Amino acid sequence: MSKHTIIWLHGLGASGDDFVSLPDALKLPPEMDMRFVFPNAPMMPVTLNQGYTMRAWFDVYGLSAESKIDVAGILRSCDFINQLVDTEIARGVPSHRILLGGFSQGAAMALVAGLTFKKQLGGVIALSGFLPMAREVFETASAVNRSAPIFLAHGKADSVVVYTLGEMTYEALLKAGYSVSWHAYESMPHTVSDKEILDISQWMKNLLG
Repeated sequence: MSKHTIIWLHGLGASGDDFVSLPDALKLPPEMDMRFVFPNAPMMPVTLNQGYTMRAWFDVYGLSAESKIDVAGILRSCDFINQLVDTEIARGVPSHRILLGGFSQGAAMALVAGLTFKKQLGGVIALSGFLPMAREVFETASAVNRSAPIFLAHGKADSVVVYTLGEMTYEALLKAGYSVSWHAYESMPHTVSDKEILDISQWMKNLLG
C-alpha cells in the first residue's frame, strides 16, 4: 500500500497514457511513496470538434467564459472520479493523502471533484484549465475541503484555454476563501513546461514532505 495517491486527469482528446512520464519528471523523494493513477475519460462526440468522437470528461461547446456548459457530463465524470478516490481509500490510503490533478479539461474536473468531494483531500493541482459551473460548485462545495491547498497554473501564451480563464478561476477561488498557489508562465502555450514541473514538485514536497 502506498502512503499517498494522486489521481491525474488528462485533457480533451488525450488519454491517461499522456502523463505516464510524470512520476519520473517530478523526482519526488522515495519516502513520499506516491502512487499515480491515470484514468481514461469516456469516448464521446465533442460538439466543438464537429461531433468527432474522442476521449472527453464532458462535451465542449466553446472555449469562452460565456460558452454553454455540459453540466450532466461534468456531474457524470465527477461521480466517476469520486469512485476512483473511494477505491484508493478502500486500498488503505486516507483521503487526506489523496490528491487530484489534471491538465486542461482534466484540470477543470480536478477542481470540480476536489472542491465538492465530501471527505478531506490532500490537495488539487490544476494546470492550464478553468473552473466550470463555478457558482454551482461553490454552492455545493464540501466544508472539509475549504482548506484544501490548490496549485493553479497557466501559460500566458495559451491560445486553447486562454490565460484569462485561468486568471478568472484564480480570482474566483481566492474570493471564495480557498488557499491557492498561483503560477503564471510568461511565454508558455497550452502545454506543461519544465519550470512548471519543478514548481509542482516543490509544492508537493512542501505539502507532503
